[in-house]
Amino acid sequence: MSRVVSLLLGAALLCGHGVFCRRVVSGQKVCFADLKHPCYKMAYFHELSSRVSFQEARLACESEGGALLSLENEAEQKLIESMLQNLTKPGTGISDGDFWIGLWRNGEGQTSGACPDLYQWSDGSGSQYRNWYTDEPSCGSEKCVVMYHQPTANPGLGGPYLYQWNDDRCNMKHNYICKYEPEINPTSPVEKTYFTNQPGDTHQNVVVTEAGIIPNLIYVVIPTIPLLLLILVAFGTCCFQMLHKRKARRNFTKDSTPLSSECLAESLNSNL
Repeated sequence: MSRVVSLLLGAALLCGHGVFCRRVVSGQKVCFADLKHPCYKMAYFHELSSRVSFQEARLACESEGGALLSLENEAEQKLIESMLQNLTKPGTGISDGDFWIGLWRNGEGQTSGACPDLYQWSDGSGSQYRNWYTDEPSCGSEKCVVMYHQPTANPGLGGPYLYQWNDDRCNMKHNYICKYEPEINPTSPVEKTYFTNQPGDTHQNVVVTEAGIIPNLIYVVIPTIPLLLLILVAFGTCCFQMLHKRKARRNFTKDSTPLSSECLAESLNSNL
């Protein structure tokens, strides 16, 4: 089973104009119920050893019918920033950790002049929107892109390392953000609908699909099914053998009783 992202991200309380005022939990897909805005899911790993490479993040999103985050314009960038801003609020236990997005390039064009134009979105988006940090991309062996999220780091030449983009080696380990097609009726076991001021609209529904206790239990139960079946078969076999032995004893008792009586009678007659 792949890494269980839904147990590793803390909560983020999102409030303000153009965003929603509810907690977003790891493994929780957040959807706007107007079929205009995509759904998003953020995967934050507190333990550094649990973070994933670009390819692992890409496969994780695609396995759920989504893709690593592509950004169409500044408005979508600001929306994602709003979803990340509260990750470091007191009590969440969440701090530094960059996020993979779906921008990358192949190994061609190593010169700094050609390099920035070679980046493409893994979901096929043709968006030309970019939000590079100062002096980025640095190119070379760094071919995959992260969105900075280092609120405790000292600012650099381009200011705080927050939300701007940086190219990194694709085998480095980071958090990631998935993006999905809009959906009005999420299919997860637990659903809640909230009201919010949606970007560009007013008082629209936001459907937040929560990974509650039921799906978590499923993750535990499913791998144990073969063991449970094995135990059931062993129990059934044991019961069958016990019943067979009990039946055999009863038949032996019934057959042996007349024989014992006959033997006793014959013995008495011989003595007489």
